[in-house]
Amino acid sequence: MPSLKKLIFLLSNREKKNAVILMIMILFMAFLDVIGVASIMPFIAVLTNPNLIETNAILNMIFEYSSTFGIENSKQFLFFLGILVFILLFVSLAFKTFTIYLQLRFIQNREYTIGKRLVEGYLHQPYSWFLNRNSADLDKSILSEVATTVSGGISPMMEFIAKGLTSIALLIFLVFIDPKLAIIISFTLGASYLIIYKFTRGFLNQIGRERLKANNLRFLSLSEAFGAIKEVKVNGLEKNYIKKFSEPARIYARHMASSMILTQIPRFLLEAIAFGGMLLVILYLMGETGTFTNALPIIALYSFAGYRLMPAIQQMYSSAGQLRFVGPAVDALYEDLKNLQSINLNEDQDILQLNKSISLNKIYFNYPNTSRTALKNISLNIPAGSKIGLVGATGSGKTTIVDIILGLLETQRGTLEVDGKIIKKENSRTWQKSIGYVPQNIYLSDDSIAANIAFGTDLNDLKTERVERSAKIANLHEFVINELPNKYQTTVGERGVRLSGGQRQRIGIARALYHNPKLLILDEATSALDNLTEKIVMEKVNNFSKDMTTILIAHRLSTVKDCDIIFLIEEGQIIGQGTFEELMKVNNRFRETVENN
Repeated sequence: MPSLKKLIFLLSNREKKNAVILMIMILFMAFLDVIGVASIMPFIAVLTNPNLIETNAILNMIFEYSSTFGIENSKQFLFFLGILVFILLFVSLAFKTFTIYLQLRFIQNREYTIGKRLVEGYLHQPYSWFLNRNSADLDKSILSEVATTVSGGISPMMEFIAKGLTSIALLIFLVFIDPKLAIIISFTLGASYLIIYKFTRGFLNQIGRERLKANNLRFLSLSEAFGAIKEVKVNGLEKNYIKKFSEPARIYARHMASSMILTQIPRFLLEAIAFGGMLLVILYLMGETGTFTNALPIIALYSFAGYRLMPAIQQMYSSAGQLRFVGPAVDALYEDLKNLQSINLNEDQDILQLNKSISLNKIYFNYPNTSRTALKNISLNIPAGSKIGLVGATGSGKTTIVDIILGLLETQRGTLEVDGKIIKKENSRTWQKSIGYVPQNIYLSDDSIAANIAFGTDLNDLKTERVERSAKIANLHEFVINELPNKYQTTVGERGVRLSGGQRQRIGIARALYHNPKLLILDEATSALDNLTEKIVMEKVNNFSKDMTTILIAHRLSTVKDCDIIFLIEEGQIIGQGTFEELMKVNNRFRETVENN
């Protein structure tokens, strides 16, 4: 079972205060429940024996008070008591309804707030953190496990406390009425539930762990299938992925059903015990009081108390079972939230402009969980306004250098400096605001061309003229205007499925230019373009701003031919630098690369 500490950790400070207020209301609700139950006894007592009005001091006092309302005889007094009982029960139920409403609202809102905390925590992690995490696992935690934790963790915990307080209050009251009988009933019910829970808790915990694992596999299989739908269709892998999904989905459904059944088993058993117990209570009370008439008020009291008590205890057992079942999910969320780094990105700071140079000084870098050094003693200087090329074989370290310049990766040794200012994770956002970045594979949302160019911009803030200007530079405008049915409002489909690779890349270039970057990084960003289109695009990009610094990564060396400086990277080291012509003259490795290109 997850600890109360872990469940409380999932709540913010404000939510903890609201939970305390809610607990106080639940305590008062339990008190009203007891009052409502207790009010039954005098009503039944007077109903069976009107003479109690005169012989019972409390009833006589109430009768004397009621006379101010015109109550003159036992029949009128009985009617008066009935109205009082009804009012008490109505007030009790009204307050109970209001409390349960607040309780349900509190619980359901936690699905939103905990999910939001996870999203914030995940998105604020450094880029390197995502290299060892599966996006399907993150989606599952936010969209599935949070809901499971709320419905199977926070909600049952609050139900357990609420019903526990009600049960305790009722049992204390019953002890005052008949200690011996109350203790017997408490022991019988409590022992029955504890014995059943002892035998089921281990199994609930086990299937809870298996449910969590099966849920992971469900999300992973769906993420793979829909993320690679083209390859799935071409290779006829539909059956494979249906099977890959169906097995964990079957296990998930079976364990969910098992948990529900196990948490309800005692109800059926104890209904029979309760019926038999009630018969024994009647016989016991008749033996104590001598007649059924004398025993009737207490029988009515215990019947009404049992009506409230049995569902409460059953709910406590059910809540305990749910907590045991959902324990692994709570543990997983707790560990996630506890271990997420809190990073101050200084979003409100001014943009760090590039006016002089970018410098990498003796950079060493290793990717997490790898022994191979990705970069070794990398030092380079990029003057502002220059055009830089990074070339080398696949895996040589080009993209890693770019990721460090982007402020995405934190080096083990060495520094990244912009205009002499060291870039760290604390100020990386101020630097990133100056950068336009175009990867080889462009992510496109299932939205319009305009929305994808202005990616991440609130639609109310979208500037159409800037969208069109960026599209023109990327040689995309004519295609949009002349060939798309809704022009810039044409939806591109999930991941741009309705567009070619070259069209997606040109949207990526337009996106990078939309915010007028001081530094433009093109990481194989023109690989899907034909030579003519690439030439046109690059000419327009170069003419866009004379102050803009450009970094190009390319396998196609014609792309970097006009660069001011070309850095040749091999096995994480710079083995040559200079203009295209200089490297052709003095660097055999570069010359071989050009000849084989």
